[in-house]
Amino acid sequence: MADPVLLAEATRGPFVESRHLGHAVIARADGTIVESWGNPDELVFARSAAKLLQALPLVESGAGVGLSTEQLALACASHSAERRHIERVRRWLGELGLDEHALCCGPQPSRDERLAEDMIRKGEAVTSAFNWCSGKHSGYLTVARHLRASLDYVDIDNPVQKAVREAFEDMTREDSPGFGFDGCSAPNFVSSLKGMAAALARVAAADERSDVRGRAAATLRNAMLAHPEMVAGNGRLDTELVAVAKEPVVLKSGADGFYVAILPKQKLGVALKVAGGADPGAMVAITALMVRLGVLDCANPVVQRFVTPKITNWAGLEVGGLRPAAGLAG
Repeated sequence: MADPVLLAEATRGPFVESRHLGHAVIARADGTIVESWGNPDELVFARSAAKLLQALPLVESGAGVGLSTEQLALACASHSAERRHIERVRRWLGELGLDEHALCCGPQPSRDERLAEDMIRKGEAVTSAFNWCSGKHSGYLTVARHLRASLDYVDIDNPVQKAVREAFEDMTREDSPGFGFDGCSAPNFVSSLKGMAAALARVAAADERSDVRGRAAATLRNAMLAHPEMVAGNGRLDTELVAVAKEPVVLKSGADGFYVAILPKQKLGVALKVAGGADPGAMVAITALMVRLGVLDCANPVVQRFVTPKITNWAGLEVGGLRPAAGLAG
């Protein structure tokens, strides 16, 4: 990555132990960069942070007619595979006349430690419904059924993925140079960091549009705002910080140190990437940027937990912490 800058650092005792370098962009819907750190032209995989853009065909095609706002939020989610998430995914698949064998995402253990332990004790199998991306894949199956396309919906030449690419490139205003396959087996398209930030600003400002894409973007954004517990889960930044924000905000993680934010009131989009792929540094940095933009109050205990998290050892003793780069929070 070219010219990354300090976004966050970890301390142990009085010393800095590690530094999280990366890039961040705050943009408007017209593509104007409000502020940036590092290289805004850096080519990136937004990974799961791009899920709202990937879900646009679900609403635009008419496939999503009749879906609840919970289902639409799940289509954009990296859920924690809590019971409520799994039950909703299974009901959705049942409504399609399918079961979890139709999901191409593969099995993934629940993030809910109590549930995961209970499943081990009972000998309950981890299935693809538990995959943190199973909501997105349920959405893809819904589009495939609506288009009467093959249920091999992760194939790059499938009509579902062609629709996803068109929506992604239109919203970023970029021709993607290519794609890689995500951890859930779905294609993930590359964009510049500034292109992703601007795309999310267009989602933030979608109410100003009257076309199908604008209405679809607003619908998905509002579903995520209404159901942050479906977007992530208990204890997760994407759910917890939304509850204490001073204005509506969508926060969404991507793998390998990626985070985004959608600010409808300010009509801004934010995208950041920690170059080394460390998620803790990305969480500190996105929280700091939300403080900088007035969305979060740094004095709030919930915000403190994410902007300056403590590092504890196995004995439960505090031995260090993480903090944003000087000045990042404003």
